[in-house]
Amino acid sequence: MSIPTVKLERDGVIIERSKVDYENNLERFNMRGFKLVTDKVKDVKKTSEDKVIQLKPKKKKAKKKWKI
Repeated sequence: MSIPTVKLERDGVIIERSKVDYENNLERFNMRGFKLVTDKVKDVKKTSEDKVIQLKPKKKKAKKKWKI
């Protein structure tokens, strides 16, 4: 028999704890910012190329000439 585990994530770091430990300390995990890992894939929005704005080139500054 294997012990059931849950995966928790915080700041991109995933840890694995026993399910019994997680259920007993649920408030502490939530207080510290841990959330259950879901296997859902985020949808990526496609950007339209029509919204691209062309940037103007920067103006060059004139160099000062020193008089001697």
